[in-house]
Amino acid sequence: MKQLLALLLLTAANVAFAQKAPAAIKVTYQKSYLGKLQDEANPVIIFSDKEKTLVTSQQLLDKKAALPAEQVLVQHPATYTQFAELKPGSFVAMRDTIALKKQTFELLPDTKTILGYTCHKAKIIINSNTIELWYTNDLGLKGAPSVLGQELGLVLETNRNNNFLVTATKIEKLKRLPASVALPANAKVTDNLSYRDLIWKTRFTTIPVFTEQQINFSDASKSNDSVLRFANGTIALRKIKFPNIKAGSQVFAELIEQSAGDAYDRTGSVFVIPQDQKQSFLDGLTNGANTLPVYENGNGEKYVGMVRTDGFTPLLELMRFFTPFGISQYNSIQLKDKTWHNAVPYRQDISELIPYLSGKELYVGVFIGNCDKGGHRVSLELTVHTDELTYNKATKAIPLFDTVNVMEMAGQGYSTMFNNEKGLEVTFTLDKPLKDARLRYITTGHGGWENGDEFIPKKNTISLDGKEAFSFIPWRQDCGSYRLFNPASGNFDNGLSSSDYSRSNWCPGTVTNPNFIPLGNLPAGTHTIRVQIPQGAPEGGSFSAWNVSGVLLGEE
Repeated sequence: MKQLLALLLLTAANVAFAQKAPAAIKVTYQKSYLGKLQDEANPVIIFSDKEKTLVTSQQLLDKKAALPAEQVLVQHPATYTQFAELKPGSFVAMRDTIALKKQTFELLPDTKTILGYTCHKAKIIINSNTIELWYTNDLGLKGAPSVLGQELGLVLETNRNNNFLVTATKIEKLKRLPASVALPANAKVTDNLSYRDLIWKTRFTTIPVFTEQQINFSDASKSNDSVLRFANGTIALRKIKFPNIKAGSQVFAELIEQSAGDAYDRTGSVFVIPQDQKQSFLDGLTNGANTLPVYENGNGEKYVGMVRTDGFTPLLELMRFFTPFGISQYNSIQLKDKTWHNAVPYRQDISELIPYLSGKELYVGVFIGNCDKGGHRVSLELTVHTDELTYNKATKAIPLFDTVNVMEMAGQGYSTMFNNEKGLEVTFTLDKPLKDARLRYITTGHGGWENGDEFIPKKNTISLDGKEAFSFIPWRQDCGSYRLFNPASGNFDNGLSSSDYSRSNWCPGTVTNPNFIPLGNLPAGTHTIRVQIPQGAPEGGSFSAWNVSGVLLGEE
């Protein structure tokens, strides 16, 4: 009798356990941050049985997720495959057999009930984040809404830093997993780093411009089918088709530079050639600098192709950069405790220029002023990142002036016009009023040694329609931070390197950021902007000059 009773009790227990341990489940999780629901229409979904767990989302199941769309497939115990759809029907994946085994949790005595199931608490600290997981063993299955905690049990809540929660809101018992709970047959499996790189690169649009392009000075520098070379190779141009760029997006210019022979710090510029008027800078490159419009301010000099006129738009400067002293080419120079960098990365946000770039086909160019047959090697790309930022509301961008003499080696003179009180003056006409106008202003001083404007702080004054709008002293005091970019920099008796010295708004191996000068609301009609700088006088064969560029921004 006792044996029969024990058998009946065991059978009842097995029946009860079978009811609690379904063959498979579907769990829905809702995210919240600081008590507020997040992404309500797209909850996290997992499917799980004793062999595997799929971590996905409602939008992925509905085939409405933005690409790249990632999912995780866990093969219990302790192996997972992360895979993503990069574009419709194209999948990439990576497999990990180590990470889950390395997860070490502090198992705590705390319990609480979630959706009727008793849950236990586990804690882990990752990258200074404290993460608490509440998991249950009542269902006899494992799974979690992320890779974290997949082998603890069935994780029904994840709490990160007591402010971000992922909590189960619904558990559905299934007879079997859907057939879709599997790695796509055409998924290309790669290593972890390659997978992450592919995912990252599909989140934005890359516009390649130059790869290992030589910028030098040599009669042997010639154009080819894709790259135009001018001024004995100191200028490289390539025609680029820009996509239509959504308002609020961000655009970055990224240039990598190495010396291929030149040991000196040089002025560099990334620019586009506007072709919206009768004459363009490309005409000067093709037919000679002297064919471009002339600016005169009474000092007896003629400055060609630098100022906007009725019929000509000057270069639109995207980025001003300065090469260091011989990076890469001269890394063989040894100094104690100095390990030279091999390349300089310059990366700058140029989103304010979207109105001029979006949807257009433009020549994009790089200039480096040098007289060396080896010169420099540069790689340039532009990236477009979809966003909804509101700080940049400009819908209009009008290039007004650019005094960087990019045709230095083809007859374009230096910008010494600031030795005259008039300085640089440009008159322009607005067909429509411009709201919240700003001047995107880049300035750098050059020339001389101790007494040249490169090393002497000089006030820049910008006036609009005869009234001062803004004035400041452009000056960089952080040049010593970039010593490891400058292997060929001279070292002086006072213990300083040439690259250490403060300069007029630039350092060897850096970008010069633009200033954004508020001009208020501008009515339609004619306006005049003037730039004045107390440029130093020549000393023997040495003279000073200022490279300034200006783009008018605003909302029409």
